[in-house]
Amino acid sequence: MTDFSFCNPVRIEFGKDKEKHIGQYMKEVGAKKALVLYGSERVRKSGLMGVVESSLKANGIEFAQLGGIKSNPVLGKVNEAIKLAKEFGADSVLAVGGGSVLDSAKAVAAGACYEGDVWDFFTGKSPSVALKIFDIITLAATGSEMNCGGVVTKEQTKQKYAISAPCLYPKVSVINPQLQATVSREYLVYSASDIIAHSIEGYFTASVHPEIVRAYIEANIKTVIRTTEALLADPSDYDARAEFAWAATMALNGLTYVGVGGFGYPNHMIEHAMSAVVDCAHGAGLSVVMPAWMRWYKDRNLSAFERFAREIFGLKSADEGTLALKAWFDKIGTPTSLAQLGIEGKVLDEVIDVAATNAKAWNMSELYSRENIAKILELAR
Repeated sequence: MTDFSFCNPVRIEFGKDKEKHIGQYMKEVGAKKALVLYGSERVRKSGLMGVVESSLKANGIEFAQLGGIKSNPVLGKVNEAIKLAKEFGADSVLAVGGGSVLDSAKAVAAGACYEGDVWDFFTGKSPSVALKIFDIITLAATGSEMNCGGVVTKEQTKQKYAISAPCLYPKVSVINPQLQATVSREYLVYSASDIIAHSIEGYFTASVHPEIVRAYIEANIKTVIRTTEALLADPSDYDARAEFAWAATMALNGLTYVGVGGFGYPNHMIEHAMSAVVDCAHGAGLSVVMPAWMRWYKDRNLSAFERFAREIFGLKSADEGTLALKAWFDKIGTPTSLAQLGIEGKVLDEVIDVAATNAKAWNMSELYSRENIAKILELAR
């Protein structure tokens, strides 16, 4: 186990009707003028935005609003929101939606306190100050509600890069599983893929991986598999929805990486190229990459892959475990081949090129050369 320092300052408010108190939570932290960000108009039609507005007004918080943030959020929209935040004089950002909205909010929070180009924070610079960040999460997947990172795509260059800094931890995150009950079947299974990807990156690639962390990750993955199947059978199952939501949060809040050393995020690095080029759902891209990458990488850490097969699926060999994960993805209906995402021919060549550029930016190009990335994606055909 490596030495570590761990601090996660996010306050989680989990449970039914917690969104009704968002104004109170924000007021307690000193928020007075908030920019409210959201995705589609569904948050209005569902009545959620009305609840949010009432709570903010009741607690004396002024607010401006901006919608239209898409899945795989883009820099153009972030810059539009930064401009609005500065003009309004916002001291805080409230994200009402899924991980894409919250990731955008983090970039906006940093950019509103910076006179330069916010993209600087995705390409080497680290923000030291940001607006206060709050969120009401309506889709469980990214874990962004309890970490200090976010991902945004620069449309012109198809660079899908991350921003990360301690000042980007949300002050308060609201997780009401009931708000996630209307998530479509397809986005439920994409979310399951995303959570599993967050769980396995360190599990398979780390050079130092404590037993307690391995066991914790295995429990999280088994929870995702069990609750996904329960929710596909009965979307109104609150307890399954609640456990699924918490598994998403716990997969990327830092606890699965304490004492862990020498790990990377190769599946995310490759998938970021896929969704930057064809705008597929992040989880859909990951369910295509993971089984292919596992087949290619397994001999570099065979014992971890054999343990995964044994602990998750009750099987013996690394290959059996990989095939079982792919079969489960097929069973729940998330893609497992590039063709399902329209990634073939010249499009595939572009994805490989972008992934190779990503590998350099992520300091992973020694192992993930263009040639090796092509070999991995060949296994995903």
